[in-house]
Amino acid sequence: MAYLLRILEPGTMDYPQACRLQEEWLERIRMSHSDEAVLILLEHPPVITIGRSGTARNIIAPAAALAASGVTVHTSSRGGDVTYHGPGQVVGYPILPLWRHGKDIHRYLRSVEQVLIEVLDGYGIPAFQRDGYTGVWTERGKIASIGIAVRHWITYHGFALNVSPMMEHFRLINPCGLSGVRMTSMAEFLRPTPTCSDVGRAIIERFSEHFGFTLCVHEGTGVSCEAKS
Repeated sequence: MAYLLRILEPGTMDYPQACRLQEEWLERIRMSHSDEAVLILLEHPPVITIGRSGTARNIIAPAAALAASGVTVHTSSRGGDVTYHGPGQVVGYPILPLWRHGKDIHRYLRSVEQVLIEVLDGYGIPAFQRDGYTGVWTERGKIASIGIAVRHWITYHGFALNVSPMMEHFRLINPCGLSGVRMTSMAEFLRPTPTCSDVGRAIIERFSEHFGFTLCVHEGTGVSCEAKS
């Protein structure tokens, strides 16, 4: 029996709309108690989000500077503190039933980190986990942030991998509430830099392999692919 992963790639979507989309799919999976999962890959317009354990004090730029940069601010139901999303960043929202994966949130977080580490390794970028911290790191700084939520043992929210974002926007905040942390991107390692679309395809492949999906369907496109075993 196929283990199905639905892929949604809506392009650029504002943050509140993306939250509503996640809620809709979470409710579908909850009502059907299905084993299938959804992976939403998109980019956001410039936005700062504040997670459940976060505080606006970690937004270190004044409101006028945010407005001048075109950056909006939203609170979020995800875990974690303050983070930035914007163009040039692949944001992934897995809506995944954890009852198929041991109902272990910490294991799930480490698995998402490992997926991104494998994606970066495929581009020749050495990346790693750091004890006591969530996310993915390189020798030049943090390259991916992760903040999730779980409801009815179904995950939502997810990860952000820096491909080629406007790095100066990270100076508007203490990323993930960490004062002095340096953020980096794939563009600092690679010339030419891959597109977000190319990186998204690599994420789909690694995510499918890591979580054991046997079939990926691109929702709304009619395109399907057999996941590699």
